[in-house]
Amino acid sequence: MIFDTKLEFSDDQAITATAVSTNVIDLGAMGTVFGAAAALARDIGKGRPIPLLIQVTAAFNTLTSLQVTVEVDDNAAFSSAKIIAASRDILLADLVVGMRSELEFIPRGTDERYVRLRYTVTGTNPTTGAIAAGIVAGVHSND
Repeated sequence: MIFDTKLEFSDDQAITATAVSTNVIDLGAMGTVFGAAAALARDIGKGRPIPLLIQVTAAFNTLTSLQVTVEVDDNAAFSSAKIIAASRDILLADLVVGMRSELEFIPRGTDERYVRLRYTVTGTNPTTGAIAAGIVAGVHSND
């Protein structure tokens, strides 16, 4: 997969506790059509699927499971973050190099300006484990 740095959430980000992605994607402010009272609405999850790759780049240890969620907010501080989608709890045995999350596309409801990922650790905090994640042109599959 080819990652564009402007569309990257995590670049081999070490996950040693519950954390948010290193990077936040700013989708930009929506404009207002001439004569309209409010700005246009958006939901980039509708229509043609936008590929999302969330992949383990270093094996995890000690935790019980990891969950990945997609969050949006209208402000960069994420003071009123909204969870759009969540992966299943990914068990430690599955968190090996190359494992990909089942969240394969930007989900419906991605309707605010800022987007990030949250990595929620269950059990003991790991001392190893890393994730690469971002919006990509396509995801290779050997299926």
